[in-house]
Amino acid sequence: MLNEHAMDKRLNGKVAIVIGAGQTPGDTIGNGRAISLLFARHGAKVLLVDRRLNSAEDTKKMIDSEGGMSTALEADITKEEDCRKITEKCVEAYGCIDILVNNVGIGAGDNTVPKLDPEAWDNIFNANLKGIFLTCKHVIPVMESHGDGSIISISSAAAVCAVGMTAYKVSKAGVNALTHQMAMKYAKKGIRVNAIMPGLMNTPMAIEGISGATGKNKEELIRFRNDLVPLKGGMGDAWDTAYAALFLASDEAKFITSVILPVDGGQSSRIG
Repeated sequence: MLNEHAMDKRLNGKVAIVIGAGQTPGDTIGNGRAISLLFARHGAKVLLVDRRLNSAEDTKKMIDSEGGMSTALEADITKEEDCRKITEKCVEAYGCIDILVNNVGIGAGDNTVPKLDPEAWDNIFNANLKGIFLTCKHVIPVMESHGDGSIISISSAAAVCAVGMTAYKVSKAGVNALTHQMAMKYAKKGIRVNAIMPGLMNTPMAIEGISGATGKNKEELIRFRNDLVPLKGGMGDAWDTAYAALFLASDEAKFITSVILPVDGGQSSRIG
């Protein structure tokens, strides 16, 4: 049975696609898995999409154990045919698409402009921005056909306040711009389009990912990142992102569109 977190069922009867529903292995939970679990706890049927099927299936097992409903699907959102398959699979399995969460973000190989390899630039943009364009391209017509929908993309506070990243920062700024464009274009169709900008988070992609790439001690890295956050308590976690997504996906946010929502403990406010 679903646990106590599902008492109000804010997404009861809704169908959601979560892109990036698996996660990097680590000590904590990642954004995509937390969003998937929370949506299922609140009554949504969830299509769990990840390029690593075994990771999506691990998320499904967690949802199954709580009595939720989900389907795991392997797909690479940088390929248009896979994005078409995502849409078709969701409609086939659940009949419609009410919610799309684009939880994607890579930064491998990023560097300063003189040192950045064009291949790394292309890889980052393909995953972080082109992939969102492709998923929306195929999902929006389905949402248009029934006159409503909620699209939520996971951007990053790096879009407005990072100085040490190039392709990642610019690609996430592109996510914000794409969010605004789609929100204005499809508002009269009843489709709400918003984005979340997580700040410094204690997730496997951030901690294990950075530690593995740089050789920095995990405990020291966590202390360093905690000290950078204005709000008492240090870094946030994937549940902070998930609850923001839950609100934006729910009918409680029915009058909210084109919002870029920082979930960052105040960090992006430092830019003024």
